[in-house]
Amino acid sequence: MAPEGAGCRRAAVHSRSFPARPDQVREARRFLAGILDGCPAADDAILVLSELASNAVLHSESRERSGTFTVTANVCKGQYVRIEAHDDGGRWNQCASNGDRPHGLDIIAILATASGVSAHPLTGRIAWATLDWQGRSTRARTCDDTPSRSNAAGADGLGEQP
Repeated sequence: MAPEGAGCRRAAVHSRSFPARPDQVREARRFLAGILDGCPAADDAILVLSELASNAVLHSESRERSGTFTVTANVCKGQYVRIEAHDDGGRWNQCASNGDRPHGLDIIAILATASGVSAHPLTGRIAWATLDWQGRSTRARTCDDTPSRSNAAGADGLGEQP
């Protein structure tokens, strides 16, 4: 996959905010499905968004203040899809994953070519993932191949991890 933005002349950015309620995760999936019609990676991207949006609704301060979460999809047809979920941040306790039952970020790491989380106390948290347009990488990955979550923290050093 080419680096994000490299050689992409027709990238489109789609963004929509949703109330931070569990029933809105379904609406976020519908939003993304409409954008990715015809994309071979659509099912994987929708699963990734479902995990990101669920984390925003269940684990962020957005839920406590009748807040919102915002989904942004950067789509470069034929190359990649980048999905972001922006919430109000807050404390997020990372659960240890075991090989028997991967957690949401483990699933995202399997499907995505890159993923991460960045956070700032004033602007909230952005969890993101980039997927190849064609879907999963040609090298089949398993949960044993999942990158360490410590690599998912934002480059700004403020990354919090769910």
